[in-house]
Parts: sequence; structure tokens; C-alpha cells
Amino acid sequence: MPQSTEVKRPVITPLRVVIALCLIAPFVAMLWVGSYAKTDPALGGIPFFYWYQMLWVLISTALTMIAYKLWQHDQRSRTAPAPGTSDDTKGGVSQ
Repeated sequence: MPQSTEVKRPVITPLRVVIALCLIAPFVAMLWVGSYAKTDPALGGIPFFYWYQMLWVLISTALTMIAYKLWQHDQRSRTAPAPGTSDDTKGGVSQ
């Protein structure tokens, strides 16, 4: 019975933990209302309560973009052949 040469890769990796933190951070920041339920400091006459939430719209966009790019990198590395294994499907000459 032939053995599989496929390398088992862990499901939870440090990269995936970073992706999860990028996606969870905006939820935690917005659900912790006590941290921003105040009027001071005002920014250009806009109370803190409002401009803080608007700032998180931009931060959330950046974090989601980072998470997406990291996810793409993770998926590319998972579909690439493992180091030390031969891949004859790339058009190389086998010996």
C-alpha cells in the first residue's frame, strides 16, 4: 500500500491567529462602549463618541485589507508543494 507523501499542515498557525485578531479587533473596540461613551475630547467640534466610531471605520478597513492579504499568502503557501518534495507537475524533467 503506497504511503501518502502529502505533508499535514496545522490548521491553527501564527499567521491565522494574526488574521483572526485583525478581524476581531474592530468588534471588541465597538462593543466596549464604556471606553468611548463620552463627549471629550472633541475634534473640530465633533464629540469623541462620534469621531471615535468614524475612526474605527477607517481602522476596520485597513485591518480587513491586511487580513485578506495575509489570507491570500496563507492559501498560496498551502497550495505550494512542501519543501523537500518533488513536484513533477511543473513541467520539469524527471530523472
